[in-house]
Amino acid sequence: MIDVSSYCVKPGSVVNLNKMPTCQGGGLNKVSARKKLLLLLKRIDQLQELMYAEGKHALLVVLQGMDAAGKDSTIRNVFGPVNPQGCGVVSFKAPTGEELGHDFLWRVHARTPARGMITVFNRSHYEDVLIARVKKLAPLTQIRKRYAHINAFEKLLHDEGTVMVKFFLHISKDYQKARLQRRLDRVEKQWKFNPQDLAERQRWPQYQKAMELVLRQCATDVAPWYVVPAEKRWFRDLLVAQVLVQTLEGMKMRYPRLGFDPGKMVIE
Repeated sequence: MIDVSSYCVKPGSVVNLNKMPTCQGGGLNKVSARKKLLLLLKRIDQLQELMYAEGKHALLVVLQGMDAAGKDSTIRNVFGPVNPQGCGVVSFKAPTGEELGHDFLWRVHARTPARGMITVFNRSHYEDVLIARVKKLAPLTQIRKRYAHINAFEKLLHDEGTVMVKFFLHISKDYQKARLQRRLDRVEKQWKFNPQDLAERQRWPQYQKAMELVLRQCATDVAPWYVVPAEKRWFRDLLVAQVLVQTLEGMKMRYPRLGFDPGKMVIE
């Protein structure tokens, strides 16, 4: 299997995304990787049911990435087989007027998973130190304080039983260009193309630097960040799934103790 620890950002380390791979296969091929993925997906589904039965933990998964990094397909491929009663997805868009009237974590806290559940954040509270920093949507002095607020928020979730794991889907600018062009070329994909993406693409260096700062400031033992080479999607899915299985198994979950002896139950 993949050594997932090599993709995990060490707390406090300086990250240079330009020196980190965007396309890897981990010595595997697509066929063998997909076979391994099927086993992992089955295990995730089993562990989610166990987590629900135990009722002590929740799992929060954060997905971040540039446009066309594959957040949607990661969710579909990795979480699609999980019982939909135990798994939900939250996509954070531009904040509403009501949300802007509160602190930046207000809208996020309400969407975190209940015990027994898995919730996937498609983009997240990190937008408030990424897009907000790049586009200067808040004073820099305020944004600088948010990293500590985020760490405290994630520590609170951890202390209350929510385990977190965060993935940055890492792609190159050339790969993004090819994926955006694919959206334009295919009729069934054109609806996904947003002309605003081109303006955001011009800010590529600024977003990379902002993400590097996030990885340095907010990679912690209780809420680790993984930088996932995302251009080979079969490898991306396998890596994400393996991290999830290891994370869920690390909770050391147990089925609840029964208040009766099932051997003495008689069903007539």
